[in-house]
Amino acid sequence: MSILSSLETKKFQEEGYLIFERLIPKTRLEHYVGIFNEMVQHAKNLNNHAEPYYLELDRNNTPITGMLHKVQGVCVADPRILEMASQIEILDRIEELIGSNIDVFGTKFFPKLPGGGTSTSWHQDNFYFRTNSSEIISCGIYLQDADEENGCLQVIPGSHSKAQILEHAPESGRHGSWTNVNQGLRKVLPVPGGSVVLFSSNLLHGAVDNTSSTRTRYSTAWHYIPGNLSLEKFPRGVYKDRHTVRGI
Repeated sequence: MSILSSLETKKFQEEGYLIFERLIPKTRLEHYVGIFNEMVQHAKNLNNHAEPYYLELDRNNTPITGMLHKVQGVCVADPRILEMASQIEILDRIEELIGSNIDVFGTKFFPKLPGGGTSTSWHQDNFYFRTNSSEIISCGIYLQDADEENGCLQVIPGSHSKAQILEHAPESGRHGSWTNVNQGLRKVLPVPGGSVVLFSSNLLHGAVDNTSSTRTRYSTAWHYIPGNLSLEKFPRGVYKDRHTVRGI
């Protein structure tokens, strides 16, 4: 029996994303938040990047002591997180989009700490992967309530449809490379904790900064692909942050 309804399948094809509210069970959610709390605490002792830990940057691109920006390769840094990437509730939905042999790669944790925590500006994930493949499904998991104040996701619905990768450029004071969009087309996606957002890696998306003085916005981001999909930068069995989560 199909997990995705015909309306959900159509929405993904036309708009490029799907939201599944409170998909992660509460008890597992609390377990994962505890692991991420450990990572945030560890970073408080850092005054520079220490792979896989990366700190927020000031306007001069200088790391801000103790303020964690992200953990890159979080399923390598702490294999307990691979259990979350392997949640049956997620994989059953992914399978309907890309088939039954599934890998996950490029795993990240974004804590979005109060008072200016960032994750990403406007971009397409496939820019970083050097492809425009429609078989790469990005996944954001929001472990805490996310809204515009503490930095929820925002998307340009339908921007995946032509599979065109726009030019991206570095931005001072931020990690990564970003692009420009028509802000009038954006859709803000507030979600409760435990929610999962699946979207095309060609979709234009980003996240607003955390302007809250007290609230964190823990989230993870990673990408599901068919196990037989060859990506030059992320070869199966070689790239350490590519993991088989279903099939062979």
